Amino acid sequence: MRPARSLPLLVLCVAAAGLAADTPTESLIGFSPVRAAGQRSLEQRFDAALDPAELKEWMRRLSARPHHLGSPYGKDDAEFIAAQFRSWGWDTRIEEFRVLFPTPKIRVMEMVAPTVFRATLAEPMVKEDPTSGQAAEQLPVYNAYSIDGDVTGDVIYVNYGVPRDYEELERRGIDAKGKIVLARYGSSWRGIKPKVAAEHGAVGCLIYSDPRDDGYFEGDVYPRGPYRNDAGAQRGSVADMPLYPGDPLTPGVGAMPDRAKGVDLAQARTLTKIPVMPISYGDALPLLKSLGGPVAPESWRGALPVTYHLGPGPTKVHLELAFDWKLVPAYDVIARLAGSERPDEWVIRGNHHDAWVNGAEDPISGLVALMAEAKSLGALHGSGWTPKRTIVYAAWDGEEPGLLGSTEWAEAHDSELQQKAVAYVNSDSNGRGFFQVQGSHTLEKFINQVARDVTDPETRVSVAQRLRARRIAFGNEDDKEERKDIRDRPDLRIGALGSGSDYTPFLQHLGVASLNIGFGGENGNGIYHSIYDSFAHYTRFNDPTFAYGVALAKVGGRTVLRLAEAEVVPFEFTAFADTLARYVKDVAKLADDMREKTEEDNRLARDNTLELAADPRDRFVAPKAKEAVPFVNFAPLQNALAKVQDSARAFDRARTTRAGEALPADTQKALDEVLMHAEQALTRPEGLPIRPWFRHQVYAPGFYTGYGVKTLPGVREALEQRDWKAAEAQAVIAARTLEGFAVQIDRATALLEKS
Repeated sequence: MRPARSLPLLVLCVAAAGLAADTPTESLIGFSPVRAAGQRSLEQRFDAALDPAELKEWMRRLSARPHHLGSPYGKDDAEFIAAQFRSWGWDTRIEEFRVLFPTPKIRVMEMVAPTVFRATLAEPMVKEDPTSGQAAEQLPVYNAYSIDGDVTGDVIYVNYGVPRDYEELERRGIDAKGKIVLARYGSSWRGIKPKVAAEHGAVGCLIYSDPRDDGYFEGDVYPRGPYRNDAGAQRGSVADMPLYPGDPLTPGVGAMPDRAKGVDLAQARTLTKIPVMPISYGDALPLLKSLGGPVAPESWRGALPVTYHLGPGPTKVHLELAFDWKLVPAYDVIARLAGSERPDEWVIRGNHHDAWVNGAEDPISGLVALMAEAKSLGALHGSGWTPKRTIVYAAWDGEEPGLLGSTEWAEAHDSELQQKAVAYVNSDSNGRGFFQVQGSHTLEKFINQVARDVTDPETRVSVAQRLRARRIAFGNEDDKEERKDIRDRPDLRIGALGSGSDYTPFLQHLGVASLNIGFGGENGNGIYHSIYDSFAHYTRFNDPTFAYGVALAKVGGRTVLRLAEAEVVPFEFTAFADTLARYVKDVAKLADDMREKTEEDNRLARDNTLELAADPRDRFVAPKAKEAVPFVNFAPLQNALAKVQDSARAFDRARTTRAGEALPADTQKALDEVLMHAEQALTRPEGLPIRPWFRHQVYAPGFYTGYGVKTLPGVREALEQRDWKAAEAQAVIAARTLEGFAVQIDRATALLEKS
């Protein structure tokens, strides 16, 4: 039976740190006391329907065969998921898009000097893992959206292959021009490595998984333990997603299924400029063993049994790649429970269903938790409950190659989503351990409250309390202020979102407030994007009892239910203002630090200090003097921050003053309209410099980090590129955006005060 509804608006009450999950005493954000009791009762009924045995069987079924984008079992999985949703009472359909997805025709990587070696480029079956032998259906080891190429060149080792690594090579007189670079996975998203290599003139790129980061240095390798063995290799996309995600041929436009079948690769700005190939550390070892040149810096050395050299030569490699450049269908499963009172306000929950191979951990571990939520919500609906707002559940296709399914759906429905979407809640992989959350800081207090109400299955305290303990115990030991902040602040800070999963089109393109949730940290993840990401591996090493699958369902279910049922959507702005102050301080400090470092570096160059300190037997190229860093005017940004802080405090006061007072239904709806569109006020139609698809002015993936977030990205990246005029211009643009955001908050405050 649907709980009775009353009309008061509730103020947020912050609980003491460490509140146990089994004794919830907080007033729920957005609920009156009477409604809060009914909401908690509803959540108890929701929890009672969650069955870990069902999650296990769904994973067994969904990961039984390889199910990459465009595969027969990928379609079969989509149809199975849709059928389950329908059986649970959801209005369900599959939306199809047609997207570019290349698969390999030719893969050759061979060392041609000083000796001959041909890479296996294959992962063998292991008897402990039955699905690892499905070779006929598996995608081979490759990087999607590498260009075709046939190149031969001397090898140089570039560490993680990020910009600072090339600066180190330059100081040692090593030039990447005309070379094939060998980079190890880590430090940045994989697509950054060929991007930076091409900018430095390389003709090819190899990426391997070093056992120090992803193998026996971390623990026992598969099948004895969870970590990557010497034949394991990491597939993955290398599209330049910091430009835009989704179908490379249709940026900003949904790739509809009736589009022309022809492929014009000249349109695809996100393809690599050079051929790129992933290899195992077993295939990388002969290259590194024969490599000459200077010994690599200590921090560059991995765990292979060789002395790491930089090259170039005598190692020379021939790399040949060719792909079948074709359009394939992507199948998004979209399920709805229509809202009874505010059907045009949508709470959206998503997880992808496609994988590189069998994908038990990535993504099925997150997907089965989402399915458990959907089944439980369907049961509540079947017993008479109907959500206040419409709930949309989505199982996305094509996430692995580049967020294709979610991006195309968001682009196809952009106007409707900007009008109706309240929030987007994402998950991806899930494991055993600690609660992990990043997202819009307007939802920070809200998600903290959810985390205080869910019990950790191993320790029986709240997942929030356990996360606080981990941050105190394993945080920066030298940063006393950070530890004090964690201990004293009622809420835990949540991370900002860069990219790497399906929240990206919602938050950073459309301006829909978003969260990314999951668990992990206690299970080895050494089988990422390999054939060994399987049901057998997951049920041995990750979450064998699926207790954390149920925990994720409890977090996801509460998040969705509270967003859907709150009398007024539960956005709050003082946490955002507090975090924004840190970001403004960070960019000002970045400029100051760059100024000091530039002055010191130029002095070292003038005094000939670096050359005198270098070993005369090693080649050393003194860095050139850099332009002095001027004092950048951050006053517009600082003044805008002050306005946001004032507006946030005023809204908080108005909300506190009106706590417990009845608000008319039309005022509640008007508040919803203002609050659910507040995040959009942080976007700009023109987007960021060079990459207009990314519209959010506070959060974006870094141009040279890929997944990693850049906050206040226009300002920060202009500073990093030493473009001082652009930095000042971007500070003004960001300030105007923040001022518009403050105006949006003021509208909500005025509605409360008027009421």
